[in-house]
Amino acid sequence: MLAVKEMAELARRVESQRSKVNLTFDLRPSTFYLEAAVKMENTIWTAGWDGEWFRRAYDDSGRLVGSKECEEGQIFIEPQGICVMAGLGVDDGRAEQALDSVAARLATPHGIVLHQPAYSRYYLHLGEISSYPPGYKENAGVFCHTNPWIMIAEAKVGRGDRAHDYYLRINPSVRESLSEVHRCEPYIYAQMIAGRDAPTPGEAKNSWLTGCAAWNFVAITQWILGIRPTYDGLQVAPVIPSAWSGFEAVRRFRSRTYRIYVHNPQRVCKGVVKMTIDGRDISGNLIPLDIPGDEHEVEVWLGK
Repeated sequence: MLAVKEMAELARRVESQRSKVNLTFDLRPSTFYLEAAVKMENTIWTAGWDGEWFRRAYDDSGRLVGSKECEEGQIFIEPQGICVMAGLGVDDGRAEQALDSVAARLATPHGIVLHQPAYSRYYLHLGEISSYPPGYKENAGVFCHTNPWIMIAEAKVGRGDRAHDYYLRINPSVRESLSEVHRCEPYIYAQMIAGRDAPTPGEAKNSWLTGCAAWNFVAITQWILGIRPTYDGLQVAPVIPSAWSGFEAVRRFRSRTYRIYVHNPQRVCKGVVKMTIDGRDISGNLIPLDIPGDEHEVEVWLGK
């Protein structure tokens, strides 16, 4: 659904420039993608919402996976992160409800496990996921690749304290303080950290073998620090821990350098109340593309 919304926006922008652009391929109209998004959302709420979290899937026989109706594997991390990232439930409280279920049922001091309860035996209809020992790999281990999805989701609903907390739980340099448990290099992410059901919870496995470094970079820079590229410019929308008084960052974007200073005098997690570029007030939180000059100083104030 997130991808379909992005396609709709791409199509809308191509349509607005169609007279100026010679397309060498056929592109469906933006309305096609918007209608598909509505159908997908309706389907998700009808068949994918389990009352307190998003279901994971249905098997070939139509049996639920990732539902409170399941004996084991009742809640999975992936749909909670992806669905909230796509905007589902953000306006009606169901996104927060799903993420609260993650906090209550999946979050551990060593990161967020893939699912709970762990599978205690092999299930023919589930296959490989239930073949691993409980707490390891796909069977309720902490997959570092999927943890940033929850960080982004928490930032999307404005909960900077929780988003940053989850970031620290799997951060390699932070975990060096418990190196006798983690047993992994302090400068690289592991693919998996043993979950609560394992004999050695917190022990990392398969370092280097993961794409989670990129996802963590996106989570911390674009969603917690909130400095992210858009079609119309560079948006600055931090969702930070309330304890932070602010931060400084340098961002290179479209051949220009922006020195960004964020102030948080009221110790809030989010809410841009003022932004200036080179000392001039600007409306909103978007740095437009048409500002002349190669270097700019941006100041942002958070507040209620």
